[in-house]
Amino acid sequence: MKGEFDLATAVRDLGGGSYSATVTHGWDIGGNANGGFLMAICGRAMADHVGRPPLTVTAHFLAPAPSGPGTVDVETVRDGRRLATANATLRQDGRDVMRVLGTFGHQTFDQQGDGPTLVTGAPPELPPFDDCVIPRSPSDDFAPALFDRLAVRLRPGDEGFRLGVPTGRAEIAGWFAFSDTQPIDAVALLFVADAFPPPVFNTGLPVGWVPTLELTVHVRGVPSPGPLRCVYRSRFIQGGLLEEDAEMWDSRDVLVAQSRQLALTPRDVTSDPVTPRG
Repeated sequence: MKGEFDLATAVRDLGGGSYSATVTHGWDIGGNANGGFLMAICGRAMADHVGRPPLTVTAHFLAPAPSGPGTVDVETVRDGRRLATANATLRQDGRDVMRVLGTFGHQTFDQQGDGPTLVTGAPPELPPFDDCVIPRSPSDDFAPALFDRLAVRLRPGDEGFRLGVPTGRAEIAGWFAFSDTQPIDAVALLFVADAFPPPVFNTGLPVGWVPTLELTVHVRGVPSPGPLRCVYRSRFIQGGLLEEDAEMWDSRDVLVAQSRQLALTPRDVTSDPVTPRG
């Protein structure tokens, strides 16, 4: 039985590389779909077209995407024995919403390693899932309703931006799972990369909206069952732009995805017509 996320990101093959899709209400922030959710829709269409799961996907956001029907047009750039590369365009009402380029192939990583291995990083240290902080309460108008569909828990203290006491550090860590406990696969990892509050919120800087310009996700492994431990950081906030780096680790302490995005830090939070976060 498919989970809510799988159903919401489902696509239908229309032939000739064209897919129908629906931007589903409830996966949005302020009426516009979350960027990782849109990326997952495109990634699902591309994976179906080339017959392989995503390894690395880059999306450029061109316009907001309200709930409603859309189409994903996919073109195979290269189809090799091990890897395939494709691009895609998500459109709504004749308008380009997102352009995507990705390489797809079956993940060969196993717990013993596949070739030389050097890992100098580690998962974020977190309290147990139930001891972490729910980022949204039923009466909380600040957090988007998107969190009702997710079992996200923040590291205690990292919710400080909601309480007027930001940590002063552009970092947020916590646990990720779906509320209906559906497994997290390679397509879902595209969404997880954009599923937490932006870490810039904890700096105390006057930023109320973080429109994503570009998001790249690298799928490094197939997650084992259970919630993921995730950490999101920004180091360079300057010139009206910021970068955000993320890591996602599974229950085996294996890095299963990395991401980086470039986003705007607009002074006027109503002025920039691209995909919002936060």
